[in-house]
Amino acid sequence: MNPCKNHKACTNEALKNAEEICKKKGVKLTKLRETVLRLVWKSHGYVKAYDLLEDLKKIDNSAKPPTVYRSLDFLLEHGFIHKIQSLNAYVGCGHPNTHDNCYFLICNECQNIEEHCSKNINDIVTNTSEKINFLPNKITLEISGTCKECS
Repeated sequence: MNPCKNHKACTNEALKNAEEICKKKGVKLTKLRETVLRLVWKSHGYVKAYDLLEDLKKIDNSAKPPTVYRSLDFLLEHGFIHKIQSLNAYVGCGHPNTHDNCYFLICNECQNIEEHCSKNINDIVTNTSEKINFLPNKITLEISGTCKECS
């Protein structure tokens, strides 16, 4: 489902982007945060926090849930990952500087997630909300189904 043809290259690009953004913002991409980001990027599928904890324990046996959640919070705050609310899971972001107007296609079979952006969809949600005097502060659209490869 994902257009990525070389996962190692897109993972390396995501890590490079994270390093550059952190440097520009004056924040630190610690070794732990980088490790958690690498673990999220193991695939284009989603990963749950406790799966990350299990993977992290293979690297550092002293890892605890707060360790993972603090790293995830940092990565979310700076746009390096997304939280897929319907799955209570996380996925890497390939374009951390542009998060407006995006939605997620989630394959129920292979668990891959694709992020797409559409100003039209965002405009529809915003316009519909305005009509009923609702002010959205965050719009996240998640669409589950079956990708072309799995159907």
